[in-house]
Amino acid sequence: MHSLRFILPAALVLLAGCSKPAAPADATALPPAKVRLAPAVAEDLLALTDITGTVRPVQRAQLAAKVMGTIEEMPVTLGQRVAAGDLLVKISVGEITARLAQAQAQFNVAQRDLARERDLLGKGASTADMVRGLEDRYAMTQAMVREAEVMLGYAAVRAPFAGVIARKLANVGDLAAPGYPLVEIEGTDAFQVEAALPDSLAANLATGSTLTVDAGGATFTAPLAELSSAADPSARSVLAKLTVPAGVPVRSGQFVRVQVPGAPARVIHIPAAALTPLGQMERVFVAGEGNRAVLRLVKSGARAGDRIEILSGLDAGERVVINPPAGLREGQPLEILP
Repeated sequence: MHSLRFILPAALVLLAGCSKPAAPADATALPPAKVRLAPAVAEDLLALTDITGTVRPVQRAQLAAKVMGTIEEMPVTLGQRVAAGDLLVKISVGEITARLAQAQAQFNVAQRDLARERDLLGKGASTADMVRGLEDRYAMTQAMVREAEVMLGYAAVRAPFAGVIARKLANVGDLAAPGYPLVEIEGTDAFQVEAALPDSLAANLATGSTLTVDAGGATFTAPLAELSSAADPSARSVLAKLTVPAGVPVRSGQFVRVQVPGAPARVIHIPAAALTPLGQMERVFVAGEGNRAVLRLVKSGARAGDRIEILSGLDAGERVVINPPAGLREGQPLEILP
């Protein structure tokens, strides 16, 4: 029992001798850390709001039938490029063809009768009233021929401009009816961005204003071409159309983000090198009274180049430590480098 009392103190002394020397409890006793400082700068910037938009071609049309009949030909496929005037849909309209033949026959009869009566009138064998009646019948049958020719022309649906086939809404064998959409065509030369802007933000915009658009990695500025004067009462939004500059690689239906400026907001920026992670949080060191390090937990925002926005935890004018040393502790003296 007595031997155990002597062994325990000896073991404690041995362990104490093997342990590392403890760090000073007071960081003020640490040697000064050599650091560089930068001020937290406050700026009045326009708050930007991201609004979703969609790329649309400037030229687009949904073509419908004007006559009733069975679709006989549809020599186009989705994504196919077509030129202005190319045949897109051909409708079988046998009754219109028959009507044209009937009108042409009536016109021929009226034309012969009118020529005969004019000849007889010159010989005194007819009357002026008979000739005028035949002239009216001639004009009426001529109009009937023209009407039938126009109706027959509606049987062929052609491209109104050069573009690509975006949608096919019918197939060969379907029954086409007046107003029934058959095919949709989109132009490929010019595009625009359509976006529904909140009416509170649209009030500060005017036609000709330029906005920044992010199209999945391709960022560009686009002028505001159209801005509706009426707001959607259900969504409290205003339709805006922005012109996509020529050469920008966008496609129809593409999702984009439009940055719309709002009211000015005061923003604090610091060098991004002054911000370091602390677990799930972020921190900076500032030079406090007597040039001693003061730890601040902050919340960062958007980054622009080598500077980052600080949303909370820091005041304008405070001096932050750039690239703080790994062992820097709160309260440690700072040696300010130029």
